[in-house]
Amino acid sequence: MTQITSEALSHEAHTSEIPLSWRRYFSFSTDHKVIGIQYIVTAFFFFLVAGIFAMIMRGELITPETDLIDRTVYNALFTMHGTIMLFGWMFPVLAGFANYLVPLMIGARDMAFPRLNAVAFWLVPVFGSLFILSFLVPGGPAQAGWWSYPPVSAQNPSGQWLNGEFIWLLAVVISGVSSIMGAVNIVTTIVRMRCPGMGWFKMPVFVWTVLAAQIIQLFGLPALTAGSVMLLCDLSFGTTFFDPAQGGDPVLFQHFFWFYSHPAVYVMILPVFGIFSEVFPVYARKPLFGYKVVAISSLIITGLSAVVWVHHMFASGTPGWMRMLFMFSTMLISVPTGIKVFAWVGTIWGGKLRLDTAMLFALGGLINFVFAGITGIMLSSVPIDIHVNNTYFVVGHFHYVIYGAIVFGLYAGIYHWFPKMTGKMYYEGLGKLHFWLTFLGTALNFLPMHPLGLMGMPRRVASYDPEFAFWNVLASIGAFVLGMSTLPFLVNVFAAWIAGKQAPDNPWRAIGLEWLVSSPPDVENFEEIPIIVSEPYGYGKSEPLTENMGG
Repeated sequence: MTQITSEALSHEAHTSEIPLSWRRYFSFSTDHKVIGIQYIVTAFFFFLVAGIFAMIMRGELITPETDLIDRTVYNALFTMHGTIMLFGWMFPVLAGFANYLVPLMIGARDMAFPRLNAVAFWLVPVFGSLFILSFLVPGGPAQAGWWSYPPVSAQNPSGQWLNGEFIWLLAVVISGVSSIMGAVNIVTTIVRMRCPGMGWFKMPVFVWTVLAAQIIQLFGLPALTAGSVMLLCDLSFGTTFFDPAQGGDPVLFQHFFWFYSHPAVYVMILPVFGIFSEVFPVYARKPLFGYKVVAISSLIITGLSAVVWVHHMFASGTPGWMRMLFMFSTMLISVPTGIKVFAWVGTIWGGKLRLDTAMLFALGGLINFVFAGITGIMLSSVPIDIHVNNTYFVVGHFHYVIYGAIVFGLYAGIYHWFPKMTGKMYYEGLGKLHFWLTFLGTALNFLPMHPLGLMGMPRRVASYDPEFAFWNVLASIGAFVLGMSTLPFLVNVFAAWIAGKQAPDNPWRAIGLEWLVSSPPDVENFEEIPIIVSEPYGYGKSEPLTENMGG
């Protein structure tokens, strides 16, 4: 356990003097903990909305014919499902974890720019509502897919200036502004506000991964935001940046889009790697294997993420030399990623495993990520990528990364830090039911997409050849199981938060500064800023954690 010198960590300081009122979560609070929970809860609402869209789509795909919804509605649901899952769920929920945990983990009282932090959050319900409201405007919602490639996305058949695609692009731009503000805040906080004695290699791995992810946001996100503004101008103001009939280049938008949107996968997965690195040592009762290598590999992933985007464009007339270059760089990024997997296996190996809900989700996420990594290496190969381009094989791989690895990691983090955030203990039985339904639903939903893609079924279609029916029925059943899996989670969270057992300050006997304060923490976290006087136990030591490691 990290040793500190501070009177703030006495037993009296472990008791919050003023409990947080639920009304604070509906206010313009500058408390990083309130903002973190605001992010998480708001993001989960959009997760449910996008999940309902997915279940409607899978309901359509359970039969080969288009017999449930109109093709236009299907295209709109497809576009909004992907968009809201990424911009409304993934990025905000990860921002919530970073907001809540980073100041606590580095011994700070708050974020560097609390008001900017609050503004960045309140833009989330704005652009999230715009995505949903685009269903109500003349001409209907955006239907060009979450990629929104021109020239399709630059067409305006309705003749209306205020159409669904315009609102969609406006929401994407606002989302980009919000994320950039958040990245400035988080990077500044980590660089400038660590408590005395906390050098770079005394930071928790989660902080390392958040820093690496937000550096990508700072350097990559402006490209997507700029491309969206240019496309917005093409659609509504008569410019021709991407109009080939007027000398524009639609492939240019693909470069803008993928220069950020593939690194965005690492923006999402890196903090989840940090969650795995925090969860596995606690529930295996062993220190993290290879702490410094795991920390540095996060920055290596950040650097390599800037030179992999063209593998999404192998079928877009990319020159042969460029294909070879980006095939190599894409395969190379698996090396620092594999280092992390090796470190987690080394941490688990020989440990005294406690299969609580958080550990189950972390293990499930690790298994799913390894499978997704294998198919990712396959897709980095030019011949295979061209063969399965725009098929369900790509959809299956993508969802195993996004849902099988990232969402599992997020659930692991929610269960692990739920007592710290709420001061209440969740119900373990409901948590394990949630895990097994989620694990089964993920396998049934996304595994069948791989043989579908190898058989040649194209993505983004509402009807298909009957030869694909068997695998589509399995995938649809899996989608419905995934939909049901959220019910025990919702019941668990609300019931525990309202009437759950009071949580001790450190129920898991975990490490880190966040476990040395009250549950939930006081408004300013620490009565006195702690001073780090030793290496962080569990990261730099080789002895196993003992039973008396608790707060």
